Amino acid sequence: MCELLGMECNVPTDIVFSFSGLCQRGGKTGPHADGWGLSFYEGYAARVFLEPTPAAESPLARFLAQNPIKTMLAIGHVRKRTRGPTSLANTHPFARELWGRHWVFAHNGTLPRVRQRKLGRFTPIGTTDSEYAFCVLLEELRRTFDDYPRRPSELWQVVANAGARIAKDGTFNFLLGDGRHLFARCGTRLCYIIRQAPFGLAHLADDDVAVDFSAVTTPRDRVAVVATAPLTKNETWTQGKPGEMWVFDHGRLLATLPSGAPDRRPARVSRESRVTAARGLTA
Repeated sequence: MCELLGMECNVPTDIVFSFSGLCQRGGKTGPHADGWGLSFYEGYAARVFLEPTPAAESPLARFLAQNPIKTMLAIGHVRKRTRGPTSLANTHPFARELWGRHWVFAHNGTLPRVRQRKLGRFTPIGTTDSEYAFCVLLEELRRTFDDYPRRPSELWQVVANAGARIAKDGTFNFLLGDGRHLFARCGTRLCYIIRQAPFGLAHLADDDVAVDFSAVTTPRDRVAVVATAPLTKNETWTQGKPGEMWVFDHGRLLATLPSGAPDRRPARVSRESRVTAARGLTA
């Protein structure tokens, strides 16, 4: 499996502290050593850094930690492959353009049946079930709306419904960014924390690093952080319920939507899916 990291804020913020904790799980304190990625939004455009190497050993990851990039929305991922090859094309997060903005996506889980679903305008570059699911999700959005919806709540509901349908194919924890919102679906395991005044001291769970956020923030700052497992050991994180999806905007949790029943691995997998998996097409 993999681990996810998302950040969504009301003011430009760097993700160095949380990303440093995630990197430790990318081959040092965790087994997720088959690639890492981190994306930063600037408006509707996303800057994406990817490497099919362990994050804990990556000079590029260290460079990003030492040269912070401030953003309102970021998505990160460390990969533990199950069957698919370790390659740049298979490294999360994935990005595509729709309606004049980048959509960025990262997934944790396996979806043995997803390749039975039809694709449309969007097609995968790599061979992961994760990227395939991303293309399926984007195609559903494209078919439903002519342009970015004027009522964002309509978009939220379609993303939640699409997540529920795709989750029938396996395990579907995901983060999705559209340049404004951070969508986070809990299929099996996901948690979040919202840091706001009064700020305090936070200790990473995977490294001997602490930050006093009161010294580097203002009283109006608000930052939502989403992760597969809590990144700090002295803060209270909210655990997600399988089958629900969160929507964050400006550092606030705007909505918690039902997104299908709790994920379960399919008891039976079609012969076609078994052949696909045997060829190394699963993330």
